[in-house]
Amino acid sequence: MAFSSSLWSSLFIPNPNRNNRFSTFSPSSPATHKLSTTTFAIPPLSTATAADVTGAIDGTTIAVVSGGFVAGLTALLSLTDPERRRREQAEEVGGDDKEVVKEYFNNNGFQRWKKIYGDTDDVNRVQRDIRLGHSKTVENALMMLKEEGSLEGVTICDAGCGTGSLSIPLAKEGAVVCASDISAAMVAEAEKQAKEQLESSVIPKFVVSDLESLDGLYDTVVCLDVMIHYPQSKADGMIAHLASLAEKRLVLSFAPKTFYYDALKRVGELFPGPSKATRAYLHSEEDVERALRKVGWTIKKRGLIATQFYFAKLIEAVPM
Repeated sequence: MAFSSSLWSSLFIPNPNRNNRFSTFSPSSPATHKLSTTTFAIPPLSTATAADVTGAIDGTTIAVVSGGFVAGLTALLSLTDPERRRREQAEEVGGDDKEVVKEYFNNNGFQRWKKIYGDTDDVNRVQRDIRLGHSKTVENALMMLKEEGSLEGVTICDAGCGTGSLSIPLAKEGAVVCASDISAAMVAEAEKQAKEQLESSVIPKFVVSDLESLDGLYDTVVCLDVMIHYPQSKADGMIAHLASLAEKRLVLSFAPKTFYYDALKRVGELFPGPSKATRAYLHSEEDVERALRKVGWTIKKRGLIATQFYFAKLIEAVPM
């Protein structure tokens, strides 16, 4: 699931990377390779209308405020209860965060993100930019995987496959793909897209499953934009579990936790919007690296994908 930051009316000014839209990767040691750098031009924030912003707000969207507004509006959190609505939603579906996520992405969230992940023109400027950011994450993950050689016959688990934006390109490269998602609606759409684009002999195996229930052994496990649904206490266990399924490589993307982004996230909780249905958790690269080292893995490559409204860290980890 993509992590995005959206503007709220005229209060908002550019995120700190607005003049440097990039997707860069750097090796953890001089011996490793370096992926290419891509620069793109994104319209300035002043061109984003209120309708654009409103249409983009959902469970993984953060309202972005800069300058004095961050401090002032963050202080208002002490007068609000941003968690109450989440608790009420969890009670409605009879479960915890996981049930809320499943319910959301089988219903309103599915319709919204199917549109963002797709190629329809029925998206506003913010959603189109989020689509661009997610596609760059997919593109760079694919580059990471192909750097080591052909993917022909390589077994890959795409954990949290969404509508198949990575699973299908992997299958086209000859990989043997098992793709899963907690949302039955997402899996059905991914399978539909795969049947339209691929020969029957290379269609991935699609399953409806949460991450914790995945089993088997694969050459590589990939999990893009899913950690946003896990607090760090649970993310550690999820990372360990995914690493236990991978024999050679683990590729993860996550919303980076920094002082600035964390402040923006807290401010965003003041403006939940009618469709904001899931919690969004940020993760520091240090915490992710610590969780990997705990189970005997180390980061080999790392980088950042950033557009106007989307930002994610992408790492490749290997056994020590």
